[in-house]
Amino acid sequence: MSKDGAQPAAQTLPPEAFVNRELSWLGFARRVIALARSAEVPLLERIKFAGIAGMLHDEFFMKRISGLKRLIDKRSGKLSPDGRTPLEEFDACRAELVDQVADLAALIGDDLRPALAAEGLPLLDHDALGKKQRNRLRKYFRDSVMPILTPLAVDSEHPFPFIANLGLNMAVLLSDAKGRERFIRIEIPANRPRWVRVDAGFVPLEQVIAANLDLVFPAIETQGIYLFRVTRGAEGRTPERTADLREDEWRFPGSVIQQVGAELKARRFAGVVRLQLDADAPKKFRKWLARQLGIGPQDVYPTEHFIGLRDLLELEIEGRPELRFAPHRPVTHPRLRALDAGDAGAIFDEISRGDLLLHHPYHSFDSSVLRFIESAAIDPEVLAIKLTIYRTSADSPIVKALAEASRRGKQVAVLVEVTARFDEAPNIAWGKYLEREGVHVAYGVERLKTHVKLALVVRQESGRVRRYAHVGTGNYHTGTARIYEDVGMLTADEELCGDVAAVFNSLTGATPYDGYTRLLVAPDNMRRRFTELIRREAEHARAGRPAGIDAKMNQLQDPGIIAELYGASRAGVPVRLNVRGLCCLRPGVAGLSENIRVFCVVGRFLEHSRIYRFTNGGEPEHYLGSADWMRRNLSNRVETIAPVRDPRLQRELDLLLLVYERDNATAWDCQPDGTYVRRVPRVGEERIAAQESFLRLAARGDAAAETELPAKTAR
Repeated sequence: MSKDGAQPAAQTLPPEAFVNRELSWLGFARRVIALARSAEVPLLERIKFAGIAGMLHDEFFMKRISGLKRLIDKRSGKLSPDGRTPLEEFDACRAELVDQVADLAALIGDDLRPALAAEGLPLLDHDALGKKQRNRLRKYFRDSVMPILTPLAVDSEHPFPFIANLGLNMAVLLSDAKGRERFIRIEIPANRPRWVRVDAGFVPLEQVIAANLDLVFPAIETQGIYLFRVTRGAEGRTPERTADLREDEWRFPGSVIQQVGAELKARRFAGVVRLQLDADAPKKFRKWLARQLGIGPQDVYPTEHFIGLRDLLELEIEGRPELRFAPHRPVTHPRLRALDAGDAGAIFDEISRGDLLLHHPYHSFDSSVLRFIESAAIDPEVLAIKLTIYRTSADSPIVKALAEASRRGKQVAVLVEVTARFDEAPNIAWGKYLEREGVHVAYGVERLKTHVKLALVVRQESGRVRRYAHVGTGNYHTGTARIYEDVGMLTADEELCGDVAAVFNSLTGATPYDGYTRLLVAPDNMRRRFTELIRREAEHARAGRPAGIDAKMNQLQDPGIIAELYGASRAGVPVRLNVRGLCCLRPGVAGLSENIRVFCVVGRFLEHSRIYRFTNGGEPEHYLGSADWMRRNLSNRVETIAPVRDPRLQRELDLLLLVYERDNATAWDCQPDGTYVRRVPRVGEERIAAQESFLRLAARGDAAAETELPAKTAR
């Protein structure tokens, strides 16, 4: 893969033209907290969103705070695009995080716990239990928990123990026979449920342990029991493949895998970036514990609520469907419903009749993409299968289908990205499994993370070879396909499939290719082409022709693309950006971006698709694929964006974009200062929630969707 040589023209923008990346990222977490607070959301789903907020905070500390702390330690003077030093960014993020943690504590204590109690599903405190309940929990502790515990003392003969990342720990303070205070650490076992059932309610496991420590330390009185948890940074070079690898690395086959393995081990012992501690812990102990962990007071976060909120995702309550979202059952795409289940070639016959647009999780992943791969594995006419794996499920049926295809004598090639953050170990394991099954496995590209979502099937048909491709925005992961919103296209277009084949040859053969005719490929031509498309809209607007840019993505951060969008806005181009997460562009600023609107939708499914539409003087062009408008996606990763040329699919994408735009219930509008305001229906206005609309459209079928939008929509 080669670098795109055509960078956008340099534009000097003042720092105030940008929203801070880190604070914008935290803004998404705040919108998730708002969902946990919303009375419109079923109670058990609100509990889940509170857990997701805790998980987002964990991820932010591991990825972003650890990076800022490394820059601070290096005394880096590099300013962010919005003009902040790393220390200023850290201080601003810490203030926002403290505020969000306080909001979550109030939400759980004043709202969610009382609401659960009112529904007969209380999160109980051990001290409030009756005698019979305490006795049952004492037996459970003695039989099922105490045998697992390992108290570790700290004194002159016992050094401070290693504290694992995100593990829950109990600090037990004791006095010995001489009256000296002692510290003992007990790790809360992760292989026991965090929420222990007692009648209709639940008691946190740590409270069960604390209440029964006399069984562990008989005849010794405890002076204090406090819960704590540490977060360690995602250290190492795995976030992106670095440019300082050896030029002669080809002489050392597999060295990248060895490097990643070493970095995984290093990450386990990476530096602490956060200490969460019970708010009532004595200041003296707090300082001592921070000193043992090698951190300062700015890294200590006293916590009023349950520590480790992500564990709320594990609160298992059976039944009570009225407290959850209505069950979602993905439907089979209308054109795939009548396929003969016993005919492996049926899906290829249908694709050959015209491209299909898939919209997950509304369209079933299993009956479309998974069937595409599984059919290819057993179809005697299929000669070869090629696929990329960035993240996949633990028990992946797609990986098993690829292994089956290899056993049947087909040529199977898989690009496994071994530096996908937090999925490195399972990806290496899947790669080794596929190698044992005879699959040709490549482990990414030197210096670049491979983020493409592509599958290619080569088939022998009537004396000629024909190719079929799937181009997607999401991973080949059957689990996340049920909760992530993504789009994908199944196609037999010869030119596009030729480009997909060239991408695979470039990836597995580690050779550059610059002959793409349809695909936008990063880092080869994607930045240049997006820049050209944006500038073309500006030219159309200046000439009085129809112009417009509609884009949906996960993140918008690239300064060059933002500068181009500002230029298009000044030329009069209406720009509508649906950006789920962080957005460093400021919309609606006079003289800069008054023609740009930024909004997002937050709901039960995680918005994850990337769609780009350019009005092009009345002859719109549509694209979908794996890349956000982030510097890393355009310059430091292998990404693909494919054009959607079928008029029917273009209308379907127009409908999709329009439904999001008309959302007046779950959409949030970005303000010029980077904050977001949630839309609410006006008095007498029909409530429109995009994800609910898509559920109805999918259930009604493709023909019904056509009636929602004129054949030619003016945008």
